[in-house]
Amino acid sequence: MANSQGIDTILWDVGGVLLSNAWDHAERHDALARFGLNEADFNTRHEPLVDSFERGELSLDDYLDQTVFYTRRPFNKEEFKRAMFALSQPNPDALQLARGLASSGKFLMATLNNESRELNEYRIQTFGLRDMFGLFVSSCYVGKRKPDEAIYRLALDITQKVAAQCCFIDDRAQNLQAPSRLGMKVIQMEGAAQLRERLAALGVKS
Repeated sequence: MANSQGIDTILWDVGGVLLSNAWDHAERHDALARFGLNEADFNTRHEPLVDSFERGELSLDDYLDQTVFYTRRPFNKEEFKRAMFALSQPNPDALQLARGLASSGKFLMATLNNESRELNEYRIQTFGLRDMFGLFVSSCYVGKRKPDEAIYRLALDITQKVAAQCCFIDDRAQNLQAPSRLGMKVIQMEGAAQLRERLAALGVKS
C-alpha cells in the first residue's frame, strides 16, 4: 500500500549502499596488490570485458582466464576467487534500515545493481539479501546495466509500478539521472543516517 506521497517501491543499489563494492577500482587494486599482479596490464584486459562480465554474458572463470590466468601463476584460480569474495563487506546500518523497511510490509523492496553473476549470488547469499528483497534487477540477470535508461524502464515493467511510486537509492550521481528523468524519486546515498532522513522526508518509514 502506497504512503501519502505515493512511494510504495524502493529500489536499492547494493555496492556502495548496502555493502562495499564487489569488484570496483579499489577492490581490484587491493586484490592485484595482494597477488603481485601488474595493475596496468590487468586493466588493459579488464576494460574490454567488464560490460559482458556484468551483463552475465561472461562467467567468472572465463573472465579470470582472460585477465589473470592467461599465463602461469604461482597461485590458483580458487585462491584468487576466494580473495575476490572476501573483499565484500556489509554496511550494517544500511542493512538494518533496509531490513526494517522490508519487515514493515509497506514496500516492495528490490535491488537494482550492476554485478557479475557469481559475485552477485555470493553477496545475496552471504549477507541475507533474500530476506529483505523480493526482486533482484541485477545486470547479470537482465542483460542491462546502469546508467542506461533501459534497466530502469525494465525495473518498472517487472514491478508493474509507475515511476512516481518508486524511490531509487544509489551512491553515484550518474546512476540517478535516468531514473529521475523517468519520474522516480532518487536519493544519493552518503551514509545510513542521511539515507534514513531522506527516506523519511518522502514518507518512507518502517
